[in-house]
Amino acid sequence: MNRRILQLAVPNIISNVTVPLLGAVDLALMGHLDNKVYIGAVALGSMIFNFIYWGFGFLRMSTSGFVAQEFGRRNFAQVMINLARPLTLAFSAGLLLIILQFPVSSIAFWLVDSGQEVETYARQYFHIRIYAAPATIALYALTGWFIGMQNTRIPMIIAVCVNMANIILSLVFVRWLGMHSEGVALGTLLAQYTGLLLALFLLHRYYGRFFRFYDGRIFWNSLALSRFFSVNRDIFIRTLCLIAALSFFTAKSASMGDTLLAVNSLLLQFFMFFSYLVDGYAHAAEALTGRFTGSGNSGALRTAVRYLFAWGGGIAVLFTIVYLLWAEAILGLMTSNPEVLSASEPYLFWIVLIPIISFSAFIWDGIFIGATASVQMRNSMLISTVLIYFPVYYLSLPFLGNNSLWLALILFLFSRGVSLGLMAPGAILKKKA
Repeated sequence: MNRRILQLAVPNIISNVTVPLLGAVDLALMGHLDNKVYIGAVALGSMIFNFIYWGFGFLRMSTSGFVAQEFGRRNFAQVMINLARPLTLAFSAGLLLIILQFPVSSIAFWLVDSGQEVETYARQYFHIRIYAAPATIALYALTGWFIGMQNTRIPMIIAVCVNMANIILSLVFVRWLGMHSEGVALGTLLAQYTGLLLALFLLHRYYGRFFRFYDGRIFWNSLALSRFFSVNRDIFIRTLCLIAALSFFTAKSASMGDTLLAVNSLLLQFFMFFSYLVDGYAHAAEALTGRFTGSGNSGALRTAVRYLFAWGGGIAVLFTIVYLLWAEAILGLMTSNPEVLSASEPYLFWIVLIPIISFSAFIWDGIFIGATASVQMRNSMLISTVLIYFPVYYLSLPFLGNNSLWLALILFLFSRGVSLGLMAPGAILKKKA
Protein backbone atom coordinates (compact mmCIF):
# COMPACT_ATOMS: atom_id res chain seq x y z
CA MET A 1 0.00 0.00 0.00
CA ASN A 2 2.87 2.38 0.75
CA ARG A 3 4.19 1.87 -2.76
CA ARG A 4 0.77 2.61 -4.31
CA ILE A 5 0.37 5.74 -2.24
CA LEU A 6 3.83 7.04 -3.08
CA GLN A 7 3.44 6.25 -6.78
CA LEU A 8 0.36 8.47 -6.82
CA ALA A 9 1.41 11.05 -4.24
CA VAL A 10 4.98 11.89 -5.26
CA PRO A 11 4.13 13.13 -8.78
CA ASN A 12 1.28 15.14 -7.25
CA ILE A 13 3.61 16.62 -4.68
CA ILE A 14 6.10 17.63 -7.36
CA SER A 15 3.38 19.24 -9.46
CA ASN A 16 1.66 20.87 -6.50
CA VAL A 17 4.87 22.37 -5.12
CA THR A 18 5.27 24.36 -8.33
CA VAL A 19 1.96 26.14 -7.66
CA PRO A 20 2.87 27.94 -4.40
CA LEU A 21 6.37 28.39 -5.83
CA LEU A 22 4.76 30.34 -8.65
CA GLY A 23 2.76 32.43 -6.19
CA ALA A 24 5.86 33.08 -4.11
CA VAL A 25 7.86 34.10 -7.20
CA ASP A 26 5.09 36.44 -8.36
CA LEU A 27 4.96 38.13 -4.96
CA ALA A 28 8.74 38.18 -4.71
CA LEU A 29 8.99 39.89 -8.10
CA MET A 30 6.56 42.53 -6.89
CA GLY A 31 8.18 42.66 -3.43
CA HIS A 32 11.50 43.74 -4.90
CA LEU A 33 10.05 46.59 -6.92
CA ASP A 34 10.14 50.12 -5.58
CA ASN A 35 6.47 50.31 -4.57
CA LYS A 36 4.70 47.91 -2.20
CA VAL A 37 1.34 48.48 -3.95
CA TYR A 38 2.38 45.95 -6.61
CA ILE A 39 2.35 43.21 -3.95
CA GLY A 40 -1.19 44.14 -3.04
CA ALA A 41 -2.25 44.39 -6.68
CA VAL A 42 -1.08 40.86 -7.51
CA ALA A 43 -2.52 39.54 -4.22
CA LEU A 44 -5.93 41.09 -4.92
CA GLY A 45 -5.95 40.07 -8.56
CA SER A 46 -4.97 36.52 -7.63
CA MET A 47 -7.65 36.47 -4.93
CA ILE A 48 -10.33 37.31 -7.49
CA PHE A 49 -9.12 34.58 -9.83
CA ASN A 50 -8.93 32.14 -6.94
CA PHE A 51 -12.57 32.90 -6.26
CA ILE A 52 -13.47 32.38 -9.93
CA TYR A 53 -11.25 29.44 -10.82
CA TRP A 54 -11.36 27.58 -7.54
CA GLY A 55 -15.11 27.81 -7.91
CA PHE A 56 -14.65 25.51 -10.88
CA GLY A 57 -12.39 23.21 -8.88
CA PHE A 58 -15.39 20.91 -8.54
CA LEU A 59 -14.67 19.81 -12.11
CA ARG A 60 -11.32 18.37 -11.13
CA MET A 61 -12.58 16.79 -7.91
CA SER A 62 -15.79 15.26 -9.20
CA THR A 63 -14.10 14.06 -12.38
CA SER A 64 -11.38 12.22 -10.46
CA GLY A 65 -13.98 10.53 -8.24
CA PHE A 66 -16.30 9.51 -11.08
CA VAL A 67 -13.50 8.30 -13.33
CA ALA A 68 -11.68 6.37 -10.58
CA GLN A 69 -14.86 4.50 -9.70
CA GLU A 70 -15.65 3.66 -13.34
CA PHE A 71 -12.02 2.65 -13.87
CA GLY A 72 -12.35 0.32 -10.88
CA ARG A 73 -15.41 -1.20 -12.54
CA ARG A 74 -13.59 -1.34 -15.93
CA ASN A 75 -16.45 0.62 -17.51
CA PHE A 76 -14.47 2.48 -20.17
CA ALA A 77 -17.50 3.93 -21.94
CA GLN A 78 -18.36 5.85 -18.79
CA VAL A 79 -14.69 6.72 -18.31
CA MET A 80 -14.77 8.60 -21.63
CA ILE A 81 -18.16 10.18 -20.98
CA ASN A 82 -16.74 11.48 -17.71
CA LEU A 83 -14.09 13.28 -19.75
CA ALA A 84 -16.48 14.72 -22.33
CA ARG A 85 -18.97 16.16 -19.83
CA PRO A 86 -16.55 18.24 -17.72
CA LEU A 87 -14.59 19.43 -20.78
CA THR A 88 -17.79 20.67 -22.42
CA LEU A 89 -18.71 22.54 -19.26
CA ALA A 90 -15.17 23.90 -18.87
CA PHE A 91 -14.88 25.47 -22.32
CA SER A 92 -18.41 26.89 -22.13
CA ALA A 93 -17.77 28.47 -18.74
CA GLY A 94 -14.40 29.89 -19.83
CA LEU A 95 -15.89 31.63 -22.85
CA LEU A 96 -18.74 33.00 -20.73
CA LEU A 97 -16.26 34.51 -18.27
CA ILE A 98 -14.45 36.31 -21.09
CA ILE A 99 -17.74 37.73 -22.38
CA LEU A 100 -18.78 38.88 -18.88
CA GLN A 101 -15.35 40.09 -17.74
CA PHE A 102 -16.31 43.74 -17.20
CA PRO A 103 -19.38 43.15 -14.99
CA VAL A 104 -17.43 40.45 -13.13
CA SER A 105 -14.51 42.79 -12.44
CA SER A 106 -16.85 45.64 -11.42
CA ILE A 107 -18.57 43.45 -8.85
CA ALA A 108 -15.28 42.00 -7.60
CA PHE A 109 -13.59 45.34 -7.00
CA TRP A 110 -16.76 46.80 -5.50
CA LEU A 111 -16.68 44.03 -2.89
CA VAL A 112 -12.98 44.48 -2.09
CA ASP A 113 -11.91 47.44 0.05
CA SER A 114 -8.44 48.53 -1.09
CA GLY A 115 -6.44 51.62 -1.92
CA GLN A 116 -7.09 53.31 -5.27
CA GLU A 117 -3.57 52.71 -6.59
CA VAL A 118 -3.68 49.02 -5.67
CA GLU A 119 -7.06 48.65 -7.37
CA THR A 120 -5.83 50.31 -10.56
CA TYR A 121 -3.00 47.83 -11.00
CA ALA A 122 -5.19 44.91 -9.90
CA ARG A 123 -7.76 45.77 -12.58
CA GLN A 124 -5.03 45.82 -15.20
CA TYR A 125 -3.89 42.40 -14.00
CA PHE A 126 -7.46 41.05 -14.14
CA HIS A 127 -8.31 42.14 -17.69
CA ILE A 128 -5.21 40.44 -19.07
CA ARG A 129 -5.40 37.18 -17.16
CA ILE A 130 -9.14 36.62 -17.76
CA TYR A 131 -8.42 35.46 -21.31
CA ALA A 132 -6.81 32.33 -19.88
CA ALA A 133 -10.19 31.20 -18.47
CA PRO A 134 -11.04 28.45 -21.02
CA ALA A 135 -7.58 26.90 -20.72
CA THR A 136 -7.44 27.12 -16.92
CA ILE A 137 -10.84 25.52 -16.33
CA ALA A 138 -10.28 22.82 -18.97
CA LEU A 139 -7.01 21.88 -17.25
CA TYR A 140 -8.98 21.22 -14.05
CA ALA A 141 -11.13 18.67 -15.88
CA LEU A 142 -8.18 17.03 -17.63
CA THR A 143 -6.18 16.80 -14.41
CA GLY A 144 -9.07 15.16 -12.60
CA TRP A 145 -9.49 12.65 -15.42
CA PHE A 146 -5.81 11.66 -15.36
CA ILE A 147 -5.90 11.24 -11.56
CA GLY A 148 -9.02 9.09 -11.83
CA MET A 149 -7.15 6.90 -14.30
CA GLN A 150 -4.53 6.34 -11.57
CA ASN A 151 -2.00 8.43 -13.50
CA THR A 152 -0.48 11.34 -11.60
CA ARG A 153 2.65 11.56 -13.71
CA ILE A 154 0.94 13.31 -16.62
CA PRO A 155 -0.62 16.02 -14.36
CA MET A 156 2.86 16.43 -12.85
CA ILE A 157 4.41 16.99 -16.28
CA ILE A 158 1.67 19.46 -17.21
CA ALA A 159 1.81 21.38 -13.93
CA VAL A 160 5.59 21.62 -13.87
CA CYS A 161 5.71 22.81 -17.48
CA VAL A 162 2.90 25.35 -16.95
CA ASN A 163 4.33 26.82 -13.77
CA MET A 164 7.92 26.87 -14.95
CA ALA A 165 6.80 28.58 -18.16
CA ASN A 166 4.81 31.02 -16.04
CA ILE A 167 7.80 31.82 -13.85
CA ILE A 168 10.15 32.27 -16.80
CA LEU A 169 7.70 34.43 -18.73
CA SER A 170 6.95 36.56 -15.67
CA LEU A 171 10.67 37.06 -15.07
CA VAL A 172 11.15 38.11 -18.69
CA PHE A 173 8.23 40.53 -18.67
CA VAL A 174 9.03 42.08 -15.27
CA ARG A 175 12.82 41.96 -15.03
CA TRP A 176 13.85 42.44 -18.63
CA LEU A 177 10.92 44.26 -20.23
CA GLY A 178 10.21 46.54 -17.26
CA MET A 179 6.57 45.54 -16.78
CA HIS A 180 4.89 45.36 -13.37
CA SER A 181 1.76 43.45 -12.32
CA GLU A 182 0.60 43.28 -15.95
CA GLY A 183 3.75 41.28 -16.78
CA VAL A 184 2.82 38.63 -14.23
CA ALA A 185 -0.71 38.42 -15.70
CA LEU A 186 0.60 38.06 -19.26
CA GLY A 187 2.99 35.31 -18.17
CA THR A 188 0.07 33.40 -16.62
CA LEU A 189 -2.07 33.81 -19.73
CA LEU A 190 0.52 32.38 -22.11
CA ALA A 191 1.51 29.57 -19.74
CA GLN A 192 -2.07 28.32 -19.33
CA TYR A 193 -2.60 27.82 -23.05
CA THR A 194 0.78 26.14 -23.32
CA GLY A 195 -0.41 23.71 -20.63
CA LEU A 196 -3.73 23.03 -22.38
CA LEU A 197 -2.02 22.14 -25.65
CA LEU A 198 0.40 19.87 -23.82
CA ALA A 199 -2.45 18.15 -21.92
CA LEU A 200 -4.41 17.44 -25.10
CA PHE A 201 -1.31 16.08 -26.80
CA LEU A 202 -0.56 13.72 -23.87
CA LEU A 203 -4.22 12.65 -23.71
CA HIS A 204 -4.12 11.58 -27.35
CA ARG A 205 -0.62 10.09 -27.08
CA TYR A 206 -1.28 7.82 -24.08
CA TYR A 207 -5.06 7.34 -24.05
CA GLY A 208 -6.03 7.56 -27.69
CA ARG A 209 -6.99 3.87 -27.62
CA PHE A 210 -9.82 4.66 -25.18
CA PHE A 211 -11.53 7.03 -27.62
CA ARG A 212 -13.17 4.05 -29.35
CA PHE A 213 -15.21 3.43 -26.19
CA TYR A 214 -16.86 6.85 -26.38
CA ASP A 215 -20.60 6.60 -26.99
CA GLY A 216 -22.25 9.96 -27.50
CA ARG A 217 -25.69 8.44 -27.01
CA ILE A 218 -25.11 8.07 -23.26
CA PHE A 219 -23.79 11.63 -22.85
CA TRP A 220 -27.34 12.86 -22.22
CA ASN A 221 -28.45 9.97 -19.96
CA SER A 222 -30.80 11.68 -17.50
CA LEU A 223 -29.86 9.68 -14.40
CA ALA A 224 -26.13 10.03 -15.03
CA LEU A 225 -26.49 13.77 -15.72
CA SER A 226 -28.51 14.19 -12.55
CA ARG A 227 -25.80 12.46 -10.54
CA PHE A 228 -23.10 14.52 -12.32
CA PHE A 229 -24.75 17.84 -11.51
CA SER A 230 -25.75 16.80 -7.99
CA VAL A 231 -22.20 15.89 -6.97
CA ASN A 232 -20.77 18.93 -8.73
CA ARG A 233 -23.31 21.19 -7.02
CA ASP A 234 -22.31 19.94 -3.56
CA ILE A 235 -18.59 20.21 -4.28
CA PHE A 236 -19.15 23.66 -5.77
CA ILE A 237 -20.83 24.84 -2.57
CA ARG A 238 -17.99 23.30 -0.55
CA THR A 239 -15.39 25.01 -2.75
CA LEU A 240 -17.27 28.31 -2.68
CA CYS A 241 -17.12 28.32 1.12
CA LEU A 242 -13.37 27.69 1.04
CA ILE A 243 -12.81 30.46 -1.48
CA ALA A 244 -15.04 32.80 0.52
CA ALA A 245 -12.96 32.18 3.64
CA LEU A 246 -9.62 32.79 1.92
CA SER A 247 -10.92 35.74 -0.10
CA PHE A 248 -12.41 37.26 3.04
CA PHE A 249 -8.99 36.88 4.64
CA THR A 250 -7.33 38.91 1.88
CA ALA A 251 -10.15 41.46 1.64
CA LYS A 252 -10.05 42.18 5.38
CA SER A 253 -6.26 42.37 5.21
CA ALA A 254 -6.63 45.03 2.50
CA SER A 255 -8.96 47.05 4.72
CA MET A 256 -6.24 47.15 7.40
CA GLY A 257 -3.85 49.01 5.10
CA ASP A 258 -1.26 48.25 2.44
CA THR A 259 1.36 47.08 4.94
CA LEU A 260 -0.80 44.43 6.64
CA LEU A 261 -2.14 43.38 3.24
CA ALA A 262 1.44 42.71 2.14
CA VAL A 263 2.24 40.94 5.44
CA ASN A 264 -0.77 38.62 5.38
CA SER A 265 -0.38 37.92 1.67
CA LEU A 266 3.23 36.82 2.15
CA LEU A 267 2.53 34.77 5.29
CA LEU A 268 -0.41 33.06 3.60
CA GLN A 269 2.11 31.64 1.12
CA PHE A 270 3.42 29.44 3.95
CA PHE A 271 -0.04 27.90 4.28
CA MET A 272 -0.37 27.53 0.52
CA PHE A 273 3.00 25.82 0.24
CA PHE A 274 2.07 23.25 2.90
CA SER A 275 -1.43 22.76 1.52
CA TYR A 276 -0.26 22.00 -1.98
CA LEU A 277 2.31 19.52 -0.69
CA VAL A 278 -0.06 17.58 1.59
CA ASP A 279 -2.63 17.75 -1.21
CA GLY A 280 -0.40 15.30 -3.07
CA TYR A 281 -1.54 12.66 -0.58
CA ALA A 282 -5.11 13.92 -0.84
CA HIS A 283 -4.99 13.34 -4.60
CA ALA A 284 -3.63 9.85 -3.98
CA ALA A 285 -6.58 9.35 -1.63
CA GLU A 286 -8.99 10.38 -4.41
CA ALA A 287 -7.55 7.85 -6.85
CA LEU A 288 -7.31 4.96 -4.38
CA THR A 289 -10.64 5.57 -2.65
CA GLY A 290 -12.46 5.85 -5.97
CA ARG A 291 -10.84 2.73 -7.36
CA PHE A 292 -11.47 0.61 -4.25
CA THR A 293 -15.03 1.92 -3.96
CA GLY A 294 -15.73 1.10 -7.60
CA SER A 295 -14.23 -2.38 -7.33
CA GLY A 296 -15.94 -3.11 -3.99
CA ASN A 297 -12.66 -3.70 -2.10
CA SER A 298 -13.57 -2.29 1.33
CA GLY A 299 -10.60 -3.95 3.06
CA ALA A 300 -8.10 -2.21 0.81
CA LEU A 301 -9.99 1.05 1.33
CA ARG A 302 -9.61 0.88 5.12
CA THR A 303 -5.93 0.04 4.79
CA ALA A 304 -5.40 2.97 2.42
CA VAL A 305 -7.06 5.38 4.86
CA ARG A 306 -4.71 4.35 7.70
CA TYR A 307 -1.60 4.69 5.57
CA LEU A 308 -2.69 8.01 4.09
CA PHE A 309 -3.11 9.53 7.54
CA ALA A 310 0.31 8.27 8.57
CA TRP A 311 1.92 9.97 5.60
CA GLY A 312 -0.08 13.17 6.05
CA GLY A 313 0.84 13.39 9.73
CA GLY A 314 4.51 12.89 8.94
CA ILE A 315 4.47 15.73 6.41
CA ALA A 316 2.73 17.97 8.97
CA VAL A 317 5.39 17.34 11.62
CA LEU A 318 8.16 18.06 9.10
CA PHE A 319 6.64 21.38 8.08
CA THR A 320 6.03 22.41 11.67
CA ILE A 321 9.73 21.98 12.41
CA VAL A 322 10.80 23.84 9.25
CA TYR A 323 8.50 26.79 9.96
CA LEU A 324 9.54 26.92 13.60
CA LEU A 325 13.23 27.13 12.74
CA TRP A 326 13.39 29.00 9.44
CA ALA A 327 10.20 31.07 8.96
CA GLU A 328 12.05 34.39 9.15
CA ALA A 329 14.71 33.26 6.69
CA ILE A 330 12.08 32.07 4.19
CA LEU A 331 10.18 35.34 4.53
CA GLY A 332 13.39 37.25 3.83
CA LEU A 333 13.66 35.50 0.48
CA MET A 334 10.18 36.70 -0.45
CA THR A 335 10.62 40.41 0.24
CA SER A 336 13.37 42.87 1.07
CA ASN A 337 10.97 45.59 2.23
CA PRO A 338 12.04 46.41 5.83
CA GLU A 339 8.59 47.73 6.81
CA VAL A 340 6.89 44.53 5.72
CA LEU A 341 9.52 42.32 7.39
CA SER A 342 9.21 44.18 10.68
CA ALA A 343 5.40 44.14 10.63
CA SER A 344 5.39 40.36 9.99
CA GLU A 345 7.21 39.35 13.18
CA PRO A 346 4.18 39.36 15.57
CA TYR A 347 2.29 36.94 13.33
CA LEU A 348 4.91 34.31 12.51
CA PHE A 349 3.74 31.94 15.27
CA TRP A 350 0.44 31.35 13.45
CA ILE A 351 2.10 29.70 10.46
CA VAL A 352 3.88 27.25 12.79
CA LEU A 353 0.47 25.96 13.93
CA ILE A 354 -1.03 25.48 10.48
CA PRO A 355 0.49 22.11 9.42
CA ILE A 356 -0.54 20.06 12.49
CA ILE A 357 -3.94 21.73 12.72
CA SER A 358 -4.91 21.33 9.06
CA PHE A 359 -3.45 18.11 7.61
CA SER A 360 -6.41 15.87 8.51
CA ALA A 361 -8.80 18.14 6.59
CA PHE A 362 -6.80 17.64 3.41
CA ILE A 363 -6.57 13.86 3.73
CA TRP A 364 -10.29 13.49 4.52
CA ASP A 365 -11.12 15.73 1.56
CA GLY A 366 -9.33 13.35 -0.79
CA ILE A 367 -11.06 10.31 0.68
CA PHE A 368 -14.53 11.87 0.47
CA ILE A 369 -13.90 13.08 -3.10
CA GLY A 370 -12.86 9.59 -4.22
CA ALA A 371 -16.04 8.16 -2.74
CA THR A 372 -18.07 11.05 -4.24
CA ALA A 373 -19.54 11.59 -0.75
CA SER A 374 -20.31 15.15 -1.71
CA VAL A 375 -23.17 15.87 0.71
CA GLN A 376 -20.96 15.30 3.75
CA MET A 377 -18.16 17.43 2.26
CA ARG A 378 -20.62 20.25 1.67
CA ASN A 379 -22.06 20.06 5.18
CA SER A 380 -18.64 19.97 6.83
CA MET A 381 -17.54 23.08 4.99
CA LEU A 382 -20.77 24.95 5.75
CA ILE A 383 -20.34 24.19 9.46
CA SER A 384 -16.70 25.30 9.46
CA THR A 385 -17.38 28.50 7.52
CA VAL A 386 -20.71 29.73 8.88
CA LEU A 387 -20.52 28.51 12.48
CA ILE A 388 -16.76 28.78 13.09
CA TYR A 389 -14.80 31.04 10.75
CA PHE A 390 -16.95 34.18 10.53
CA PRO A 391 -18.20 34.17 14.16
CA VAL A 392 -14.66 33.72 15.51
CA TYR A 393 -13.35 36.60 13.40
CA TYR A 394 -16.06 39.10 14.34
CA LEU A 395 -16.13 38.14 18.02
CA SER A 396 -12.34 38.38 18.44
CA LEU A 397 -11.68 41.38 16.18
CA PRO A 398 -12.15 44.06 18.87
CA PHE A 399 -9.56 42.34 21.06
CA LEU A 400 -7.09 40.79 18.63
CA GLY A 401 -7.04 42.99 15.52
CA ASN A 402 -5.15 41.27 12.69
CA ASN A 403 -4.64 38.20 14.91
CA SER A 404 -8.39 37.58 14.69
CA LEU A 405 -8.01 36.68 11.00
CA TRP A 406 -5.37 34.09 11.79
CA LEU A 407 -7.31 32.65 14.73
CA ALA A 408 -10.41 32.29 12.56
CA LEU A 409 -8.39 30.57 9.83
CA ILE A 410 -6.77 28.12 12.26
CA LEU A 411 -10.09 27.11 13.85
CA PHE A 412 -11.72 26.87 10.41
CA LEU A 413 -9.09 24.34 9.29
CA PHE A 414 -9.35 22.40 12.54
CA SER A 415 -13.15 22.22 12.31
CA ARG A 416 -13.01 20.79 8.80
CA GLY A 417 -10.80 17.90 9.86
CA VAL A 418 -12.85 17.11 12.95
CA SER A 419 -16.26 17.25 11.25
CA LEU A 420 -15.18 15.10 8.30
CA GLY A 421 -13.61 12.61 10.70
CA LEU A 422 -16.89 12.31 12.60
CA MET A 423 -18.83 11.79 9.36
CA ALA A 424 -16.41 9.25 7.85
CA PRO A 425 -17.59 6.06 9.60
CA GLY A 426 -21.07 6.32 8.14
CA ALA A 427 -20.23 7.98 4.83
CA ILE A 428 -17.05 6.14 3.83
CA LEU A 429 -15.84 3.30 5.99
CA LYS A 430 -19.21 1.57 6.49
CA LYS A 431 -20.53 2.43 3.07
CA LYS A 432 -21.06 -0.44 0.65
CA ALA A 433 -18.70 0.04 -2.26
